[in-house]
Amino acid sequence: MSDPALVGMFDSGVGGFSVLRALRAILPAHPVLYVADQAHVPYGARPVEEVQAFSVGITRFLLDYGAEIIVVACNTASAAALHPLRAVFPSIPFVGMEPAVKPAAETTRTGRVGVLATPATFQGALYASVVERFANGVQIFQDICPGLVAEIEAGQFTSSETRRILEEALAPMLAEGIDTVVLGCTHYPFVIPTIEEISGPLVRVIDPAPAVARQIKRILAQRGMLTEGGTPGRLSFFTSGDARAMTEMLPVLLGEGSPVQSLVWDGEEIWIS
Repeated sequence: MSDPALVGMFDSGVGGFSVLRALRAILPAHPVLYVADQAHVPYGARPVEEVQAFSVGITRFLLDYGAEIIVVACNTASAAALHPLRAVFPSIPFVGMEPAVKPAAETTRTGRVGVLATPATFQGALYASVVERFANGVQIFQDICPGLVAEIEAGQFTSSETRRILEEALAPMLAEGIDTVVLGCTHYPFVIPTIEEISGPLVRVIDPAPAVARQIKRILAQRGMLTEGGTPGRLSFFTSGDARAMTEMLPVLLGEGSPVQSLVWDGEEIWIS
């Protein structure tokens, strides 16, 4: 029997851990290479061309180290770079993030849905397409939650500043009668408890990570690369930021730890330091 396919995954920071956590829950045998581009976090306010260049460079790094499928575990990078990545690497299967507007629109009782995401996600063609296709008759309320990604990167999941950001985002939506909140950034599932405290028990919060994990499983199965059961595969972590800080975050966010290796950017390419 061949070894389980190696999954390459990247995000601007630790947000993609929400996807990795969901993937480990259903496909623990598959080893994962994870790159956090923390030297450039957050991606949300960066120009599209810059995010595309980062995404191509990280993808090349992951493929060079044997990844057989690439998971763009970042909503901003998915919106900016998923189509270009598929054009540059046509033989490689990619899985990206898509705001979960469709399930929200299908299940809302009030016809009013809130979406929390970065500016780049809201401005991207992917988000506009999803809203156009699936949100007919549903009123969408949006907020970019300025500063929230930085708080989560710093491990401030329940800080007063995190709560303030979320209250300012959610209060106007709740006043309009939303009954569903869509998380359009992979960082945001780590503050779901605070979102639920603010929103109350009648508001559903949609974490897209489990659906993305199931999509990864489907693509692996379609390509004959799926391994179920077995011993847990190795997790390898890389960051272009502070490796020690990320190492300390791993047990908190994933429930398991591993050494983190440092990366450096050289123009548009990324290397192990």
